[in-house]
Amino acid sequence: MIKARVCAGDIAAGEAILNELSPFVWRKYLDFAAVADVYAMKRQINAYRGHGEIAVEGHNIKLGRGGIREIEFFAQTQQLIAGGRNPALRDRDTLTTLDKLSDDRWIDAAARDDMKAAYCFLRTVEHRLQMVNDEQTQTLPAERTELDRFARFLGHAGRDAFAKVLLEHLDKVQRHYSRLFEKAPGDDKPELAFPPDADDRKTLDRLAELGFRAPLEASTIIRQWLAGGHRSLKGDAARSHLEALLPVLLEQLARTDNSRATLVQFDHFLANLHGAARLLSLLRQKPDLFALIALVLGIAPRLADTLARNPQVMDALVDPSFFGTLPDEAELGRRLDAALAQSRYDEDLLERIRMFGLEYMFLIGVRILSGTVTARAAGEAFARLADAVIRAVHRAVAGNFAATYGHMRGEATAVLAMGKLGGREMTASSDLDLILIYDFDEEHPESDGKRVLYGAQYFARLTQRLINSLTAQTNYGALYDVDMRLRPSGRAGPLATQIGGFTSYQETEAWTWEHMALTRARVVAASPGFGARVEKVIREILQRPRQPEQIAGDVVEMRGAIAKEKGDRERWDLKYAAGGLVDIEFIAQYLQLVHAHNVPDILDTSTARVLDKAWALRVLPVEEAEILRPAVQLYQDLTQILRLCLAGPFDAKTAGAGLLRLLARAADVPDFATLDATLIETQAKVRASFVRILGKAP
Repeated sequence: MIKARVCAGDIAAGEAILNELSPFVWRKYLDFAAVADVYAMKRQINAYRGHGEIAVEGHNIKLGRGGIREIEFFAQTQQLIAGGRNPALRDRDTLTTLDKLSDDRWIDAAARDDMKAAYCFLRTVEHRLQMVNDEQTQTLPAERTELDRFARFLGHAGRDAFAKVLLEHLDKVQRHYSRLFEKAPGDDKPELAFPPDADDRKTLDRLAELGFRAPLEASTIIRQWLAGGHRSLKGDAARSHLEALLPVLLEQLARTDNSRATLVQFDHFLANLHGAARLLSLLRQKPDLFALIALVLGIAPRLADTLARNPQVMDALVDPSFFGTLPDEAELGRRLDAALAQSRYDEDLLERIRMFGLEYMFLIGVRILSGTVTARAAGEAFARLADAVIRAVHRAVAGNFAATYGHMRGEATAVLAMGKLGGREMTASSDLDLILIYDFDEEHPESDGKRVLYGAQYFARLTQRLINSLTAQTNYGALYDVDMRLRPSGRAGPLATQIGGFTSYQETEAWTWEHMALTRARVVAASPGFGARVEKVIREILQRPRQPEQIAGDVVEMRGAIAKEKGDRERWDLKYAAGGLVDIEFIAQYLQLVHAHNVPDILDTSTARVLDKAWALRVLPVEEAEILRPAVQLYQDLTQILRLCLAGPFDAKTAGAGLLRLLARAADVPDFATLDATLIETQAKVRASFVRILGKAP
């Protein structure tokens, strides 16, 4: 069906049929099960005489080894694997597909060039074969004299000259084709035996050699897997894949700090795994990913739980386009739009958004674990993802809402990001702090839809729909919790605020802490032009002249209230500890509120960037900048890892050795003991800096 197109008759009806079939051809997920199916199909073809070993006389250039069909299968298999995620790969033309696979880094340039050259050569041979006796054939002459005559007809000096060129092409095709299918099911024979009724003595010895200190326990666990002991392994396909994977799986598990504990964790992982056959078929094609899974299981149980419940998140790591630099805002939006292109109804849209979000969050998490992104880059990546999701949901909700209730005259809306999202400092567990600002023509306060709403009621309902869509549980769970408490008037205020009321409240009623929070506000989604209007209001409010002493007093009082409520004595509570992240954030917000009137360039939603700007603009002394700038980087690096790996508070006494090493690596110190000492010293310096800048202690 990849090549299917409507060519006659009722074109619209034909297109409708192809559209209905599309989800079955192009799957939501990377479909590595297609590799096994295609491999089995080609193996059946090879069973026929003339379609097996590469030859010259009597070789079938279409169905034989290294032939046209292998080039087509090479391209189409990878189209089936990735075309659901990337619509650009859904091309009918083989040569164009090879170019696109290379552009998207599924194949390298050498494979593309070899396959294209061979395809063109073999098609030319096929055409000449069919010209000889005007018959439908792809088989070369079986007799040497006939083949010599045909070679000359094709433009070669003779049989041997033709054979040399032909075999070069066939060998190259066979090499690239075999590389794609080299780990196909049935190729690998397990080195280990796990019979259902008893443990195998040689296997126990081999497990001990690998490093399992309790080989009998390990063998018992594995025999239970192969007997279908977990619900996820009831199917024959899942158990078959797992059995073939056991040698590389056990080798990877044995390399971890505690092979027994990691094996037990993998057992729990299998017990919770949804769609085991699909994930195991992927791992069979990409066994190098086992090292990654072992890392996740050993250090980040939160990520492991995400993977078990949603194994399709591994797709983000397999897709070559996701490696290298994390996508920018425009590229991320393009990918999300492509993922949503096939959604047919509202529930499907929300599920696709969540699936996309889970994949990308998993990808960022793995990049954090592997140390290939900085905390600032990770925070910005999490925020870019949230921005893209909010825009997509806002667009969908507004469209569906208008279908029922119509529009308001002069209607305009803007979703404001606050807090960690506003500052682009999100972690894996951050909520979305949001405010919705709106405007309309008050002389015409009614909507024009089938059902009429009036004024503020219209936007309150719209906002509630937006919140529900962002937080609703689907088959993939909920991506985010939404916090609207930073809206004007707090929890008691309306869900959405008209821009006039928002401006008036900020100018006349807002407390200092609300203006502190406003330093992190930015527009994420807005009607054309309205976003700029809201941003202008915020900047004007933040650039008002203020009394430094009054602001300092308010900030210190606020910090004291937080310490009283949350406590500030636990140093590994990096946010609330005395000298922790809140101290630095409050310093940055104080500097903006008291200096933005004279140096508006200090304004920024990111704490780290505010400190950089304050130092460059000379409103933060060098000696304070030398304390605060590295401190915020340290806290954010450690926070990213802790939020990713743990669901609760960090306790160094119970934390695993892998997590402690990861934290030390993030801080660029040799071991955890050094990190602990560094943290004590840093927090003391930050608190002293807070007191010097604000004038007194909380």
